[in-house]
Amino acid sequence: MKFTTSLALLLSTLSSEVLAATAGCGKPPSTIKAGLNTVTVNGKTREWTLALPSNYDNSKPYRLIFALHWLGGSMNDVVTGNVIKPYYGLPELANNTAIFVAPNGLGNRGSQGWPNTGGEDIAFMREIVKATDENLCIDEKLRFSTGFSYGGGMSYSIACTLSKEFRAVAVQSGALLSGCAGGTEPVAYYAQHGVSDQVLPIASGRQLRDNFVKVNGCTAQQAPEPAKGSKQRIVTKYTGCKDDKPVWWTAFDGDHTPVNSEGGSSRENTWTYKAVWEFFSQFN
Repeated sequence: MKFTTSLALLLSTLSSEVLAATAGCGKPPSTIKAGLNTVTVNGKTREWTLALPSNYDNSKPYRLIFALHWLGGSMNDVVTGNVIKPYYGLPELANNTAIFVAPNGLGNRGSQGWPNTGGEDIAFMREIVKATDENLCIDEKLRFSTGFSYGGGMSYSIACTLSKEFRAVAVQSGALLSGCAGGTEPVAYYAQHGVSDQVLPIASGRQLRDNFVKVNGCTAQQAPEPAKGSKQRIVTKYTGCKDDKPVWWTAFDGDHTPVNSEGGSSRENTWTYKAVWEFFSQFN
């Protein structure tokens, strides 16, 4: 009986691991490629860039991380590292364990951002998930999204609507900009916001955070924030959250920037990408 039970548990574990791998495992990509890809959504041609690990192995399931640009930015700014490090600095920490995508918003060079009118940007994200699932070896339990400002707002929208497809999001200085169709299912949630943000006041970040504090079943608490001019940041890790659905909140002394550092705003010395990766990498 003991042997039978152990065998059943082993088979169950193996089955769940197989089910977690996408249809693209074990075969080369056929309809997408590393670099620029396009898809038609609502009669509009949408663009997105794909970055594969240098040692990509189609028999090994990888993390999939969406990196979304800000208002006035584009996927090219995310890919090349204009203002930020490429893909928000995450590839250097992922060390070839993740696949990255950088979608483009609407408008000239994506500059319109992510208004998600009629849910069309969410539909775009669904198409990317579908294409990557069919062509690449991805762990279905390990999809993530991050972005700054409008990209943060869109990551929040993904958390609201695609919580069953995405494991976690990291919202950097975001607000309710891209809507929230749903927002009642738990998803692991990281957010950070500057106490002196003059573009999207920190109250907007608190609003998004508090929704998932409630949805994730976390214990409500007053999260401390640093004083203006202190050059500090305070991390609050909420307690009581549902299993594997944590909520982390970082309030920092600073304005509206994706490259925060204790000394101000520095792309090379920012702590943001390390904080986001610490949050994402805890899931496996």
